[in-house]
Amino acid sequence: MVQAPASTADFEARLRAIGPARYHDKHPFHIRLHSGGCSIDQVRAWVINRFYYQSRIPMKDAAFLSRVEDPRLRRIWRSRIEDHDGTADRPGGITRWLKLAEGVGLDPDYVASCRGVLPATRFAVDAYVRYVRDEPLLKAVAASLTELFAPAIHEQRIAGLLKHYAFANQETTSYFRHRLSEAPKDVAFGLQWVLDHAETARDQDDAVAALTFKTEVLWAQLDALWGAYVEPGRIPPGGWQPQEGLL
Repeated sequence: MVQAPASTADFEARLRAIGPARYHDKHPFHIRLHSGGCSIDQVRAWVINRFYYQSRIPMKDAAFLSRVEDPRLRRIWRSRIEDHDGTADRPGGITRWLKLAEGVGLDPDYVASCRGVLPATRFAVDAYVRYVRDEPLLKAVAASLTELFAPAIHEQRIAGLLKHYAFANQETTSYFRHRLSEAPKDVAFGLQWVLDHAETARDQDDAVAALTFKTEVLWAQLDALWGAYVEPGRIPPGGWQPQEGLL
């Protein structure tokens, strides 16, 4: 017998339950960062590796758009690329992230080159880009729904950085402040799209699996940072070495 899909409310509750169980705000590295426990080199390592993720988000979205036949979906989705890449007269998230890099004493050109990114970071992020490029649109959109859980982590990060680190100010935290307004509109559309297009129980399971996969991509990046720069502190070949790429 074919299983009936859950109600829209129950399906949404399944998606939202993934955050409290799996979102990377619970990772020890983030807890350490937000509470002021990171050394400046650990912060720098995070900035360098997280930039690789930020730089691939518009590439992921461009790959997604290349497969979308619905003009309305393309029109709405392409604002995500502009949010990260910016426009001719408005800087985007990538520019703001490089301001953070400069604030922590890194050469923005070095960070933008993506030299020093940990192998595991590259592997996780590239896997996400391929996932969105190759999987069905429902799973690709569902994977973006980690933004459901992002506002809280941005608020914690802004407050924690401003409280504990001398480099933190309005300019260096501007990336996170902008995401407080950008992310909700993106996720509201994405969530409704997934709720509308997950028509079967299998569709709903696929969406839940996709969102779970995305939380694992984010968690894996922090695992890599912890192992390389906290404990045991074993930096793999090619990983950023402290004192490298500084202003």
